[in-house]
Amino acid sequence: MEPAISKKTAKKPKIKLDFKDSKYATGRRKKSIAKIWVKKGTGKIYVNGRSMDEYFSSGSHKMQITRPFEIINQATAYDVRCSVAGGGHTGQAGAMVHGIAKALILFDSENRAVLKTEKLNTRDSRSVERKKPGRRKARRSFQFSKR
Repeated sequence: MEPAISKKTAKKPKIKLDFKDSKYATGRRKKSIAKIWVKKGTGKIYVNGRSMDEYFSSGSHKMQITRPFEIINQATAYDVRCSVAGGGHTGQAGAMVHGIAKALILFDSENRAVLKTEKLNTRDSRSVERKKPGRRKARRSFQFSKR
Protein backbone atom coordinates (compact mmCIF):
# COMPACT_ATOMS: atom_id res chain seq x y z
CA MET A 1 0.00 0.00 0.00
CA GLU A 2 1.49 3.33 -1.12
CA PRO A 3 1.43 6.33 1.18
CA ALA A 4 -0.99 9.09 0.23
CA ILE A 5 0.68 11.74 -1.87
CA SER A 6 0.33 15.11 -0.23
CA LYS A 7 -0.42 18.01 -2.53
CA LYS A 8 1.83 20.97 -1.93
CA THR A 9 0.21 24.22 -2.83
CA ALA A 10 2.67 26.68 -4.24
CA LYS A 11 2.53 29.74 -2.00
CA LYS A 12 2.74 33.04 -3.77
CA PRO A 13 5.55 35.22 -2.47
CA LYS A 14 4.17 37.89 -0.16
CA ILE A 15 4.42 41.33 -1.66
CA LYS A 16 6.88 43.50 0.24
CA LEU A 17 5.39 46.96 0.39
CA ASP A 18 7.24 50.00 1.70
CA PHE A 19 4.69 52.08 3.60
CA LYS A 20 6.95 54.50 5.42
CA ASP A 21 5.54 58.04 5.64
CA SER A 22 2.03 56.59 5.53
CA LYS A 23 -1.07 57.33 7.59
CA TYR A 24 -2.73 54.56 9.61
CA ALA A 25 -6.43 54.22 10.39
CA THR A 26 -8.78 51.47 11.53
CA GLY A 27 -12.16 50.85 9.91
CA ARG A 28 -15.00 48.69 11.20
CA ARG A 29 -18.24 47.27 9.81
CA LYS A 30 -20.37 44.42 11.19
CA LYS A 31 -17.78 41.89 12.50
CA SER A 32 -14.95 43.07 10.21
CA ILE A 33 -11.94 45.13 11.25
CA ALA A 34 -9.65 46.68 8.64
CA LYS A 35 -6.20 48.09 9.39
CA ILE A 36 -5.40 50.64 6.68
CA TRP A 37 -2.11 52.26 5.67
CA VAL A 38 -2.42 55.01 3.03
CA LYS A 39 0.47 56.81 1.32
CA LYS A 40 1.00 58.96 -1.75
CA GLY A 41 1.37 56.74 -4.79
CA THR A 42 -0.21 55.53 -8.01
CA GLY A 43 -3.56 54.09 -6.95
CA LYS A 44 -2.62 50.50 -6.07
CA ILE A 45 -4.73 48.78 -3.41
CA TYR A 46 -3.49 45.65 -1.63
CA VAL A 47 -5.68 43.56 0.68
CA ASN A 48 -4.04 40.92 2.90
CA GLY A 49 -0.96 40.79 0.64
CA ARG A 50 -2.99 40.40 -2.57
CA SER A 51 -4.24 42.99 -5.03
CA MET A 52 -7.81 44.19 -4.56
CA ASP A 53 -8.87 42.59 -7.87
CA GLU A 54 -7.67 39.17 -6.67
CA TYR A 55 -9.23 39.46 -3.21
CA PHE A 56 -12.65 40.89 -4.13
CA SER A 57 -14.41 39.21 -7.03
CA SER A 58 -17.54 41.37 -6.91
CA GLY A 59 -17.48 44.57 -8.93
CA SER A 60 -19.72 46.35 -6.44
CA HIS A 61 -17.19 45.75 -3.65
CA LYS A 62 -14.38 47.16 -5.79
CA MET A 63 -16.48 50.21 -6.63
CA GLN A 64 -17.36 50.70 -2.98
CA ILE A 65 -13.68 50.62 -1.93
CA THR A 66 -12.53 53.17 -4.53
CA ARG A 67 -15.42 55.53 -3.74
CA PRO A 68 -13.60 57.68 -1.13
CA PHE A 69 -10.86 58.46 -3.68
CA GLU A 70 -13.39 59.34 -6.40
CA ILE A 71 -15.25 61.68 -4.03
CA ILE A 72 -12.10 63.72 -3.36
CA ASN A 73 -11.20 63.55 -7.10
CA GLN A 74 -7.88 61.76 -6.48
CA ALA A 75 -8.57 58.24 -7.76
CA THR A 76 -4.91 57.40 -8.48
CA ALA A 77 -3.09 59.63 -6.00
CA TYR A 78 -2.76 57.18 -3.10
CA ASP A 79 -1.58 53.61 -2.49
CA VAL A 80 -3.39 51.50 0.11
CA ARG A 81 -2.21 48.52 2.13
CA CYS A 82 -4.91 46.80 4.13
CA SER A 83 -5.06 43.97 6.60
CA VAL A 84 -8.67 42.92 7.08
CA ALA A 85 -10.13 40.16 9.26
CA GLY A 86 -13.53 38.89 10.35
CA GLY A 87 -16.93 38.85 8.70
CA GLY A 88 -17.68 38.36 5.03
CA HIS A 89 -16.65 40.24 1.91
CA THR A 90 -19.37 42.91 2.24
CA GLY A 91 -18.45 43.72 5.82
CA GLN A 92 -14.75 43.75 4.93
CA ALA A 93 -15.33 46.13 2.02
CA GLY A 94 -17.35 48.43 4.29
CA ALA A 95 -14.62 48.34 6.93
CA MET A 96 -12.04 49.24 4.30
CA VAL A 97 -14.11 52.23 3.12
CA HIS A 98 -14.40 53.48 6.71
CA GLY A 99 -10.66 53.10 7.31
CA ILE A 100 -9.64 54.68 3.99
CA ALA A 101 -11.87 57.69 4.67
CA LYS A 102 -10.34 58.14 8.14
CA ALA A 103 -6.79 57.88 6.74
CA LEU A 104 -7.53 60.41 3.98
CA ILE A 105 -8.74 62.85 6.63
CA LEU A 106 -5.42 62.40 8.46
CA PHE A 107 -3.60 63.22 5.21
CA ASP A 108 -5.57 66.37 4.51
CA SER A 109 -8.16 67.80 6.91
CA GLU A 110 -9.93 69.55 3.99
CA ASN A 111 -11.19 66.11 2.90
CA ARG A 112 -13.23 65.85 6.12
CA ALA A 113 -16.15 68.03 4.99
CA VAL A 114 -16.46 66.28 1.62
CA LEU A 115 -16.29 62.77 3.09
CA LYS A 116 -18.66 63.71 5.94
CA THR A 117 -21.42 64.76 3.51
CA GLU A 118 -21.17 61.26 1.99
CA LYS A 119 -21.19 59.75 5.53
CA LEU A 120 -17.98 57.78 4.90
CA ASN A 121 -16.15 58.72 8.09
CA THR A 122 -19.02 57.54 10.31
CA ARG A 123 -19.01 53.95 11.53
CA ASP A 124 -22.07 52.07 10.30
CA SER A 125 -23.40 50.69 13.59
CA ARG A 126 -25.86 48.24 12.02
CA SER A 127 -25.07 44.63 12.81
CA VAL A 128 -26.90 41.31 13.00
CA GLU A 129 -29.73 41.30 15.53
CA ARG A 130 -29.49 38.58 18.14
CA LYS A 131 -31.78 35.54 18.18
CA LYS A 132 -34.53 35.76 20.80
CA PRO A 133 -35.77 32.83 22.89
CA GLY A 134 -39.07 31.34 21.72
CA ARG A 135 -38.44 32.43 18.14
CA ARG A 136 -36.77 30.82 15.15
CA LYS A 137 -34.58 33.83 14.32
CA ALA A 138 -34.39 37.37 15.66
CA ARG A 139 -37.98 38.23 14.70
CA ARG A 140 -39.26 35.24 12.73
CA SER A 141 -41.52 33.02 14.83
CA PHE A 142 -41.92 29.28 14.49
CA GLN A 143 -44.51 28.06 12.00
CA PHE A 144 -47.96 28.27 13.50
CA SER A 145 -49.98 25.07 13.60
CA LYS A 146 -53.71 25.45 14.12
CA ARG A 147 -54.30 21.83 15.16
